[in-house]
Amino acid sequence: MQIEVVKSKIHRVTVTGADLNYIGSITIDEVLMDAANLIEGEKVTIVNINNGERLETYVIKGNKGSGEITLNGPAARKVQKGDIVIIISYGLLEFEEAKTFKPAIVFPNEKDNSLT
Repeated sequence: MQIEVVKSKIHRVTVTGADLNYIGSITIDEVLMDAANLIEGEKVTIVNINNGERLETYVIKGNKGSGEITLNGPAARKVQKGDIVIIISYGLLEFEEAKTFKPAIVFPNEKDNSLT
């Protein structure tokens, strides 16, 4: 049996932009992606701390070290610049493997989305 578990999480990061006219997705600074073990195109859940919205989209790689967290396309209607969000990805694991699996969880600085 397989179960779905948290694979990666960027906990409490600040939205730097919302681009309604883009085709869709979330752009994430490559440094944060690497630290959280996320890849471009990966499905993620976005949880908005400010308004309680939850949505699913996919990751686009942002400029390395930029601190960028931009919600694009329809997702831009669910956030505002300055909102705090949690970005979560999940993976399917065999039940026994899931018992010992450790997700990549990142706690950026909310002021500039840096890891320092």
